[in-house]
Amino acid sequence: MSSCHLSLAKPEFYSQNFRVDAPEVLPEKIITPRRSGCIIVNAAAESSAALLGRTFTAPEEGAPTLPVERVLVAASFGLVPSWVKSASDGRLRALKLVTAKIDSLTTGTAFRDAWLAGQRCIVPLQSFQVDDVRSGKPVPTRITRVDNNPMGAAGVWARWVGEDGEIITSYAIITVNANAHALMNRYGHAGNDKAMPAILNEGSYDAWLNAKVNKAKEFLRAYPTEKLRANPVEKGRKQPPPQF
Repeated sequence: MSSCHLSLAKPEFYSQNFRVDAPEVLPEKIITPRRSGCIIVNAAAESSAALLGRTFTAPEEGAPTLPVERVLVAASFGLVPSWVKSASDGRLRALKLVTAKIDSLTTGTAFRDAWLAGQRCIVPLQSFQVDDVRSGKPVPTRITRVDNNPMGAAGVWARWVGEDGEIITSYAIITVNANAHALMNRYGHAGNDKAMPAILNEGSYDAWLNAKVNKAKEFLRAYPTEKLRANPVEKGRKQPPPQF
């Protein structure tokens, strides 16, 4: 699974595809661990996190479905868990904090608090990058939509406050098993389970952000093979750090 993704290719994609205003300062093109990217959150959940200690409460089942107020937030790629004492903690460099396997959302100590607090997000991305190692030598490969439109990956986010008052908003991309995926099962090392970001259907963005915790995993599916394509990265382009 990739440890980097590309931010949106055009500023207008933020409003056209995600119903949020583009940031005043656009993120870097290639988002790697601990670099600043953008996430989209439910404004109600964002406000709850700002008042540390409050947990976002989703609407009761059967209640009228209202449009979610989406907010674009700058955030660091790679979740900063609540138990971290310092922003310089060496454990924050662990690549396992940039992606959250679906089965670790409720069992892993890094992501559990954010998941149970309803702190889900959409990660707008133009593509994500994987290594094709079938030839024995890693070939950086970008996965995009066939129609070149951006994708919204499911994620979890957290807001960490240090003892000195430092605040870090961070996120991780949720991944699903891709062993049976006709495209994504080609990537990753032999013998390892294959994984891919949980790409959300465009019509389910609000429902994902507003869902009850016990219903949220229903949105996490492997994106259809026929809607994706893979292209090797051109030689000479800046490469991200190694993947895991």
